[in-house]
Amino acid sequence: MDPIILVFQLIVLIFSVIIHEISHGFVAYALGDRTAKDAGRLTLNPLKHIELFGSIILPLMLFIMQSPVLFGWAKPVPFNPMNLKNPKRDSGLIGLAGPISNFSVAIIFASILKIMTVFGLLTDPLAIFINIIILVNIVLGTFNLVPIPPLDGSKILFAFLPRGTEEFQIMLEKYGFFILLFFLFFSFSIITPIILAIYHFLGGNLL
Repeated sequence: MDPIILVFQLIVLIFSVIIHEISHGFVAYALGDRTAKDAGRLTLNPLKHIELFGSIILPLMLFIMQSPVLFGWAKPVPFNPMNLKNPKRDSGLIGLAGPISNFSVAIIFASILKIMTVFGLLTDPLAIFINIIILVNIVLGTFNLVPIPPLDGSKILFAFLPRGTEEFQIMLEKYGFFILLFFLFFSFSIITPIILAIYHFLGGNLL
């Protein structure tokens, strides 16, 4: 992989996960919880969000494995369900905010790509960089919708589960990290067709 493209992917990844996490915090704040704001997490400062495994080790492992796309995550933005008017529903909305922010970024840059193409302003290097932004954000958005803790998809899932499933939720949260590792290295291909379908629908043309 070209070193310049690698560095650009890392920069895009870092700021995309920051936008993702900040979105959680802003929605929580809008729903009445100040935890993220009081913790200083509603900031673009990367040092406030970087998480050792998700932000550094995982992207490095993917690079060593020659993955065509780097992805990862940041420290989860904290929120206190007790401060929410409807903890179950609002927790799901807070979880949904992160993937929506990534898909929004992807749509914005896909629109920029289309406009620049129409007006003949697009160069090959610029097309590559914009495509990387689109693809990284689609991967993050889709990946985080997988219903495995601590991913956002689990919070959305829990918002819809009926009463009486608390033990299942506790079990899933207890072993979620190990299930997630298994998914990352053995089952990620399950969501690859979804990622590619969204990417091509938005006009991506690198893959």
